[in-house]
Amino acid sequence: MSAPLDGIVVIDLSRALAGPHAAMMLGDMGARVIKVESPGTGDDTRGWGPPFVGPDDEPISTYFLAANRNKESITLDLKSDDGRDVLTGLVRRADVLVENFRPGVMDRLGFGNEQLHELNPRLVVLSISGFGHDGPQGGRAGYDQIAQGESGLMSVTGPDADTPQRVGVPIGDLLAGMYGAYGVVTALHERNTTGVGRVVRTSLLAALVGAHAFQGTAYTVAGHVGRAQGNHHPSLSPYGLFHCQDGDIQVACGSESLWRKLAEAFDLDPAAPGMATNRERTVNRDQVTAALNAAFAAYPLAELLPRLAELGIPAGEVRTIDRVYDWNQTRSQGLVLDVDHPVLGHIELPGPPIRFDDNGYAGGRSEHAAPPMLDQHGDSIRAWLADGT
Repeated sequence: MSAPLDGIVVIDLSRALAGPHAAMMLGDMGARVIKVESPGTGDDTRGWGPPFVGPDDEPISTYFLAANRNKESITLDLKSDDGRDVLTGLVRRADVLVENFRPGVMDRLGFGNEQLHELNPRLVVLSISGFGHDGPQGGRAGYDQIAQGESGLMSVTGPDADTPQRVGVPIGDLLAGMYGAYGVVTALHERNTTGVGRVVRTSLLAALVGAHAFQGTAYTVAGHVGRAQGNHHPSLSPYGLFHCQDGDIQVACGSESLWRKLAEAFDLDPAAPGMATNRERTVNRDQVTAALNAAFAAYPLAELLPRLAELGIPAGEVRTIDRVYDWNQTRSQGLVLDVDHPVLGHIELPGPPIRFDDNGYAGGRSEHAAPPMLDQHGDSIRAWLADGT
């Protein structure tokens, strides 16, 4: 079965996470992704760990494995004549080029956007930076945790306003990669009409500000500055983490009818002072939380979840990572892939979060490839360029 991006060739010059994640998303949809790495060391993330797996003399970073499935690897010294010649050949045959160098580096290498489009007018270039390619701080290096702080995300994450907290995954990198891939497929669609490519830009800052959602309009429209409120929603109540007899449970009441069902089922007065409307309950969140914690204290999780489900109250437990990947629902959605790695053998990887139709495939491919070893495909890629077909 053909994949949605069959025939699209992507040159991945990026490293670390934002760019590689964008390129991997395109690879998941069937694009041929050629990862260009530095000789000897490769992508920075090949050295990021622990945890590492595999033989002691050739340890493999699980961080690298997370962002580089469905790619080929070639090593090129872009400061050498040979490296520049091979990259020139790749650019001429590619549809997309992904890079996340600091602004100005591509120009110094002789592959600025003007030069790239002279070589290939149809090329779509994805450029991901830390804080934008221009503006007063456009040249700043971008690292996820710094961007989480600068973007305001940490100020609305954590137990309270005095304890800013990073998100437990590099969410700025991941979102920048997602927005970048979205921009690429948009530009590829436009190219079908115009016949020419364009430069797509995003940044860690842009991606995180783009994810502010209601926290953003709360300030831009109402002048309200959101602050971290722990595991409870700032605009809805009850909506958050509660305690039961043997653990934690999450409950989300997004309407007054759900609140009435919940309250009446657990012998609470839904119209009690301070609890009659969502606005009141949000102002008096501590009162609502205390009441529900007391009501839930008599129930173990295994009894409470089915009871809430029977009532139609959205609820769930808090799973550890291992229990997520062992969960039959996760596996039923194609979110765990089986691949064969040249050193590790058969391994499982987290899978792409998109499925098409009812074919059972994860992503756009019927089969997925393990992340490559450094320069694993160097010879075959050079042969493909020399062949010219």
